[in-house]
Amino acid sequence: MQATSSKALPQQVPPRAASAGAASSQPVVPAVRRRAFAPLEPIGARARVLLGLGFFVVFVLVWSLATLGGFVSPTFLASPPTMVKEGWLLFTEYGFIGDIGMTVWRVFGGFLLAAVFAVPLGIAMGTWKTVEAFFEPFVSFCRYLPASAFIPLLILWAGLGEMQKLLVIFIGSFFQIVLMVAVTVGGARRDLVEAAYTLGAKSRGIVARVLIPGAAPGIAETLRLVLGWAWTYVIVAELIGSSSGIGHMITDSQALLNTGQIIFGIIVIGVIGLLSDFAFKALNRRLFAWAAL
Repeated sequence: MQATSSKALPQQVPPRAASAGAASSQPVVPAVRRRAFAPLEPIGARARVLLGLGFFVVFVLVWSLATLGGFVSPTFLASPPTMVKEGWLLFTEYGFIGDIGMTVWRVFGGFLLAAVFAVPLGIAMGTWKTVEAFFEPFVSFCRYLPASAFIPLLILWAGLGEMQKLLVIFIGSFFQIVLMVAVTVGGARRDLVEAAYTLGAKSRGIVARVLIPGAAPGIAETLRLVLGWAWTYVIVAELIGSSSGIGHMITDSQALLNTGQIIFGIIVIGVIGLLSDFAFKALNRRLFAWAAL
């Protein structure tokens, strides 16, 4: 009786062996090998920084070869060491830091003045089609007018003071911001708007709780892009009838054929613009972290 009962008992399988068998039955997914030049293939942050710095290194090497090697006359293009020397003289002997401060103040002053008026108008145009139909033809017309074309008129209206520079930046930035903000707000998801209406929201609630929050990351990105354009407008404004600023320094250096100072001023503009762009990006990521989800 004992032997018969022992044969009837099922054989126990160790837990580890059972789990190993279940694991072995699952298909093995091969690791995907990333290709560096595949379309839309992401790269790491370290590789991005190294590649970006690598371009600047190559650029300076080619520049040095062209100038120090005697392929280009120093009258037309200064060498990197000469540019650095002239830049040092600008800071130590010619008060270039004051010119930088004036240019930065003009850029941000004119840009903020344009944003204060352009963002609400762009939101209104993107929200209400009647407002868009009223303003859009005129805004589109003005968007194609170069800001530099208004400088003679602005000198007549506002003189050669700071207001003239601010108005050049205002004209160059205002119409671009209005249209880009209107497109961003007008591209809101219709399902979210309909859902808000279903939940009992009124028109004011739709604007305040659906359209503006949904468009806020896009509006911030628009302001970041237009800030870069504002730097081009301020230099144009400072090239004519100005006694200070980076553009004024570039004009004086051009009269003296000092290409080292001209190049240094251009590089300073690029560095300040790049730093402001990075700061804008960091601020946008902090304010609208949910937009990347």
